[in-house]
Amino acid sequence: MIKYQIEKDLSAEEFRMVLISSTLGERRPVDEPERIQKMLEFGNLIITARENGRLIGVSRSLTDYTFCTYLSDLAVVNTHQKMGIGKELIRLTKLAAPMAKLILLAAPAAVSYYPKIGMTRHENCFYLDDVNNLK
Repeated sequence: MIKYQIEKDLSAEEFRMVLISSTLGERRPVDEPERIQKMLEFGNLIITARENGRLIGVSRSLTDYTFCTYLSDLAVVNTHQKMGIGKELIRLTKLAAPMAKLILLAAPAAVSYYPKIGMTRHENCFYLDDVNNLK
């Protein structure tokens, strides 16, 4: 049985292992423990999925609980993908801040997943990696 809950004290190592065991490990600083720790410290809504106490999924978001929730990391270990765990983590994230619009940037491997579960694609997203790129 899978248990879902909000966790305020998720360990950096558990989080790191889920990232590595999912497709997100390729695009997250998994070899930089200080950054992983900061990601958890400043993510103010973390929902986990555990099976027999073992972490198998994480939704890590930043939210003001009223206008927007940015779901920064949605990770489910490879062995448990396609079982509805990611969808349930998204559902619980939205329920935690029901007035807020839930926003995310899809990982390349997950672009086709989100429309299938009812999310709307938005074409006007922009990002900036380096402040020196501003003109």
